[in-house]
Amino acid sequence: MITSADQQQLAQKGISESQLSEQLQSFRTGFPFLKIIQAASPENGILVANNETIVSLLDVWENYLKTEASILKFVPASGAASRMFKDLFEFLDASNEIPTKAAEKKFFDDIQKFAFYEALNSSCLKNEGFSIADLMQEVFYKKIVANLLKTNGLNYGSLPKGLLLFHSYTTEKRTALQEHLVEGAMYASNVKQVVNIHFTVSTEHRALFEEHIHSMLSEYENALHKKFSISFSEQKPSTDTLAADENNEPFRENGKLVFRPGGHGALIENLNDLSADIIFIKNIDNVVPDSLKNQTVIFKKVIAGLLVKLQHKTFEYLKVLENDLVIRDSLVEIALFSENELNNHKADWQNLSDVDLKNYLQAKLNRPLRVCGMVKNTGEPGGGPFLTVNQDGTVSTQILESSQIDLNNPIEKQKMLQATHFNPVDLVCAVKDYKGQKFNLLQYVDKQTGFISLKSKNGKELKALELPGLWNGAMSDWNTVFVEVPIETFNPVKTVNDLLRTEHQ
Repeated sequence: MITSADQQQLAQKGISESQLSEQLQSFRTGFPFLKIIQAASPENGILVANNETIVSLLDVWENYLKTEASILKFVPASGAASRMFKDLFEFLDASNEIPTKAAEKKFFDDIQKFAFYEALNSSCLKNEGFSIADLMQEVFYKKIVANLLKTNGLNYGSLPKGLLLFHSYTTEKRTALQEHLVEGAMYASNVKQVVNIHFTVSTEHRALFEEHIHSMLSEYENALHKKFSISFSEQKPSTDTLAADENNEPFRENGKLVFRPGGHGALIENLNDLSADIIFIKNIDNVVPDSLKNQTVIFKKVIAGLLVKLQHKTFEYLKVLENDLVIRDSLVEIALFSENELNNHKADWQNLSDVDLKNYLQAKLNRPLRVCGMVKNTGEPGGGPFLTVNQDGTVSTQILESSQIDLNNPIEKQKMLQATHFNPVDLVCAVKDYKGQKFNLLQYVDKQTGFISLKSKNGKELKALELPGLWNGAMSDWNTVFVEVPIETFNPVKTVNDLLRTEHQ
């Protein structure tokens, strides 16, 4: 039963009653698992570029940079860093005063290696009257952690990852955001030497991001000989999703509907609001120091070069398909391109009439295009690149999360376990059609690829609904191409101790 107060709450968020009903229905019916044909591999669905191809694609991208094309780097950066410090938060709440767990010991053993060490030491001197070394000698380990995580110290427990000091250099300490500026300047600088970067941030942290940018941007522009155009957006309230109770009815608190953020899939709205010819997407925490950036930059240019090459060919073919009298041989050539290079598989396309084949090819080619870097599995297989069956019965390459796979089905589970690669979130996207008009990206979302998880609020269990993931279901109906990239290009920071790994020192 929707009350007038509910209607007012919905209006404030920009959510319609039909959307609310749709979400409740999703709780009741759940989401279907996707049908997997097989994991994508170098033999089927993942391009492994040889040296000749790499050189050629680098040349394609460098030439593209000389055009008037607009290029943008899109960085999801709204997540708080609290999960990075899970072990340290647990240590603060524990009864023991001395580190006992391996992660806690590692943190203190190598504490001087963190880029934030000097700032933390200054905080300890200010708040405690002692240095880190003195506090450790006096067994006041928890005071050190409190100065790192709490509001009266560095407040790292509440800040977003983008504002944390990640790397040390001789003359400076860099945040993750600053590393993205440097990296962007190395492969996404347009013909006017302008680097466009867009960060999605949370409302509560936006002012801190803007202050950080303002404090150092001119210095970075002078050092890198580039101009930066930095923009921000926040996840829209209209992308929040309703929470449900155990009976799949709206979860309420003090009579009000409870909504939760819809996950990173909500950012398709933010992406859709931006206009650029080419858009790079990379997570905020996947950066390395300058000494290791070379591999990352090379393969960013490689996947971008492939995108430009495929887009150029796609546009040429779409212009051919405009001709009412296009001959069968041309249709066959285009169909083979769609199948072999864009990974669109339709078993019976050769049996289609000229008119039906032409319509099919126009529908498949005139879509957003993305090229996705994939790295070899080094651990347990999970989400990554697969060949899956689409709603129209065709087969294409998709990025799946393990939650989209029926792991209770031994056949489907075996297909997942055979995956040789996984998704590091290394994408480059083309979001305009062959006439230069921007696609409405919301039309290419598969709404049947959401996810329901169990959470709790004030001791009560609730069901949370996540929207189709940004690089999963939100881009389900895009043309998708996979390219193997070196594992060295994937160095995410999931825990604070990841910053102690060689790649971040």
